Amino acid sequence: MLQVQNIREHKEAYVTALAKRGLDAKDMLEEVLSLDELRRATQAKLDETLSQSNTFSKEIGMLFKNGETQKANLLKEKTSQLKVSSKELQEQLNDAASKLQKALYELPNIPNELVPAGTDENDNEEVYREGDVPTLDSAALPHWELAKKYDLIDFELGVKITGAGFPVYKGKGARLQRALITYFLDKNTAAGYTEYQVPHLVNEASGYGTGQLPDKEGQMYHVGMDDLYLIPTAEVPVTNLFRGDLLMHNQLPITCTGYTPCFRREAGSYGAHVRGLNRLHQFDKVEIVRIEHPDNSYAALDGMVDHVKEILKELKLPYRILRLCGGDLGFTSALTYDFEVFSTAQDRWLEISSVSNFETFQANRLKLRFKDTDGKNKLAHTLNGSALALPRVLAGILENYQTPDGIKIPEVLVPYCGFDIIN
Repeated sequence: MLQVQNIREHKEAYVTALAKRGLDAKDMLEEVLSLDELRRATQAKLDETLSQSNTFSKEIGMLFKNGETQKANLLKEKTSQLKVSSKELQEQLNDAASKLQKALYELPNIPNELVPAGTDENDNEEVYREGDVPTLDSAALPHWELAKKYDLIDFELGVKITGAGFPVYKGKGARLQRALITYFLDKNTAAGYTEYQVPHLVNEASGYGTGQLPDKEGQMYHVGMDDLYLIPTAEVPVTNLFRGDLLMHNQLPITCTGYTPCFRREAGSYGAHVRGLNRLHQFDKVEIVRIEHPDNSYAALDGMVDHVKEILKELKLPYRILRLCGGDLGFTSALTYDFEVFSTAQDRWLEISSVSNFETFQANRLKLRFKDTDGKNKLAHTLNGSALALPRVLAGILENYQTPDGIKIPEVLVPYCGFDIIN
């Protein structure tokens, strides 16, 4: 969430920056400033009314003590009127504060200066590429056919149990899935991230804290009776571990990792591009989250990018890194790098990770602060990244490692799987 003071001081710069997202934010920013002026003016009136009421109350006591009953009763009438005015002003203040909060919640984050202008994924900038795309046999299959051929994933059984987008992993498919999760967690903890096991449902405050609400409300599964949400990513519960905290500067950085299933409605997603593991309603993902001092957050972002690169090098998968343009940038992000693995059998790139810096946007919603060396309380920076999302990594392994004799297992995963080929 943007800070009102910053909007006031940098309004024109914010209008220009948000235009990178394809958003004409001038009226939205003006509304925020108008509501803030109303809130502050109402607060001032309320404070003045309460102060006057307190003064009268003290005078009333003295008047009664001195036997000046008539004057005391007149002041009591004025005090009663002030109490009515105070109640009305408090209601007006609550209304103005609520409208201001709503207006702020609807504003996306300010893109970093490195973010290119653009309207959609076609305007993203490729900043890095590594790995050779393997040459496959003419009979090579896409992963959904391989999964059926080797009895690794049963998509139809998932439909029977729940519906489309909820696959059932079987046999070596399930073991490979578990191997990837453990391997990712081991890589993350070896890099200094503390592992957490967190709830898979969160309350509304957690959704608002990391910015999924109200922006992604229609994409989240809502348990109405309990007013809870199934998590779309581990970022939500892990980052909310620190909601409302005041940290000391020497506690930073805080680095976390966790595995969770993720749940997304993916409303409106259909067609050939979402076949198999390409787009699911439930999938597994290992996440990394950092709470950083603002001075260090972009160096930390570079470190997270390097960390994901190392994992993909070990898996020996061809991949590229994109810097997202304004039109493709997530609502909460200031700067995002997407990792995509090349699916040889599908002849297309598949997103497997997003690594983002949110700067103070989430921290302001979360009221996540730290006491700096100068003794002042400041908002922390939050970052997160997928390390990694499993479905498309698994799809890339199945497709890129297929041979006429079966599907080879990346060497780094063999100790986790207990086998080196699927045949």
